Amino acid sequence: MQFSESWLRQFVNPAIDSKALSHAMTMAGLEVEEQRSVAPPFSKVVVAEIISAEQHPDADRLRVCRVNAGPGFENLQIVCGAPNARAGIKIPCALVGAELSPAEEGGKPFQIKVGKLRGVESNGMLCSGRELGLGEDHAGILELPVDAPLGQNIREYLKLDD
Repeated sequence: MQFSESWLRQFVNPAIDSKALSHAMTMAGLEVEEQRSVAPPFSKVVVAEIISAEQHPDADRLRVCRVNAGPGFENLQIVCGAPNARAGIKIPCALVGAELSPAEEGGKPFQIKVGKLRGVESNGMLCSGRELGLGEDHAGILELPVDAPLGQNIREYLKLDD
């Protein structure tokens, strides 16, 4: 069985560190085989909101989105191919300079840069769960709750480092 330490600590929260907690669980008969991060490493991915999503002028399956990713990033233009890209949803946004884990084992990390998709500038990437290493679903952008705080680091928001 796999679960996060933060989930466990909602029920039992002794004042000990992670290593001591694992040892205590093993001594109680609940063998801890390994401790690992919930998600692979990635950086500069924040909670953002799609403000508008318009059809790309030269591509049927692309949308040109205006995105608010928090202070200093309130009006980003990002081209996205996800079918669920629409105004009003909160999503993970990889800012320019972000580094995502390789798509394939042994591959190189993927750097987010300013780019053009079919002639329209894109300043970031709206991420699916698969692109963040959180599962295999890549049918669309990962949708977050409406109360997710704009600009917060997605690793902190989703508690991925415990």
